[in-house]
Amino acid sequence: MLEPVNISLESLNIVTLYPMLIPVIGALLILCIDIFKGGLDRTLYVAITLLVLFIDFQTLLSASNVFATEGTVVGVFDMMLIDGLAIISQFIIVGASMFFIPLALSKKQFHESSYPEFFAMFLFTIAGLQFMVATDSLILIFVGLETSSLAVYTMIAMHNRDKSFEAAVKYFTMGALAAGFYSFGAMVFYALTGSVEINQIATVLAANGYADMGYVLVGTVFMLAALGFKVGLVPFHTWAPDVYEGSSAAMAGFLSIVPKIAIFVVAMRLFEFLIHSGVIWLEIVLYIVVVSTMTMGNIWALVQSDVKRMLAYSSISHAGFVMAAILIGTTQSNSALFLYWILFAFTNLGAFSMLWISRQKELPHGQTSDHSYEKFSGMIQTSPITALVMGLFMLSLAGLPPFALFWGKLYIMSSAVTSGYTVLALVMALNSAIAGYYYLKLIVYMFMKDPVDGATGASFSSNASLALKAIIGFAVIGTIFAIIAINPLLEFISAFVYNSGY
Repeated sequence: MLEPVNISLESLNIVTLYPMLIPVIGALLILCIDIFKGGLDRTLYVAITLLVLFIDFQTLLSASNVFATEGTVVGVFDMMLIDGLAIISQFIIVGASMFFIPLALSKKQFHESSYPEFFAMFLFTIAGLQFMVATDSLILIFVGLETSSLAVYTMIAMHNRDKSFEAAVKYFTMGALAAGFYSFGAMVFYALTGSVEINQIATVLAANGYADMGYVLVGTVFMLAALGFKVGLVPFHTWAPDVYEGSSAAMAGFLSIVPKIAIFVVAMRLFEFLIHSGVIWLEIVLYIVVVSTMTMGNIWALVQSDVKRMLAYSSISHAGFVMAAILIGTTQSNSALFLYWILFAFTNLGAFSMLWISRQKELPHGQTSDHSYEKFSGMIQTSPITALVMGLFMLSLAGLPPFALFWGKLYIMSSAVTSGYTVLALVMALNSAIAGYYYLKLIVYMFMKDPVDGATGASFSSNASLALKAIIGFAVIGTIFAIIAINPLLEFISAFVYNSGY
């Protein structure tokens, strides 16, 4: 007869689960409130969501103190971990989400914000993303990936327009394909090593001298395809423009920033040990994907007639920039990755918020897109403040000094040159120059063309509430004065990245 096994809660170290459990509990609380007292104002649900995220952020601060004193902490049968990558990425996920959720407090109540389920789904998404970055188990990464993805599919469809349903179906179809690729890739690595933990996989493959190179290639390609779908790497990007166009501007902005940082952390854990294995073709495959993503994303953005689709393609190009840091694979490049994404979050948050304040519930007759370049014609005459702010965000996205994203691009290119990737640094510089053209194109429309008939200042700020204006103001401050925070931010990031061994 088998003896019962006693497992103490102390040995499980449940504290490693706290940051993920908080948003799950918050989501269930929102659903329970709706069951017992339906029809409450959306302001209550925004306040609850913000409170939950604030508590989650405080929990992460406590976890960072534990990490600072004890180093990497593992728990729950060694499947969950608190390390530098997990903490810094969760800070970005939770912090950026706290700035996106108030966008639901627009003047016009759009369809999705009238559902309490929207806010519950939002919190489930955050919990799933936190699970992804706080483990090196391929199984838990998959659970987090699917938890967040299923919630996002639903939130996109809640926008309740024809293109929203189309976007949700496309995203779901591509997501299902990516899930299949991920499962197959994980199965290959498990068959080769007998483990689903990334560190153990790396150890076993290195001990075997990468003898089964063909199978490693198959597993790597499938994992690259799966993660590439989620961040929009070429050639797995086809869903991105349609999904961004079909989503609300607020949701598109969220998709362009928050879920991607979780994928980048997973890619960092998985691909960097493969790159450092000394097998040259692993590096070549990722090199081709990175250069193609940066270049093709910019070229497609050049020919867009809709501002939101342009920002969608530009986000693909930015994802290529960040994957370049993973390709370089040094501690300096990994620190530059987090710096780039934090600065990108400020700027892209502002850009999509500007699209959100000009959102119209009903499109004017004959207008097929709510964010065509023509809509912004002559904005400097009808709404000068709006034009100046939007122009600021475009200049930052283009990487012009001294605005925020210039410093992110500079540090990634510097890490490339330091590591001997001079050609890659030149490709990044060239792509920054190409990107400048289509960002400046919107500035030309706003500052150098005449307004369209019937355009007024009110039409560009029809959705602007106090909450939206506050968020945009915060993004403006972060974009303009980023130079002041660069060194403290780098020191903060490096303290986590260096101590994680990445």
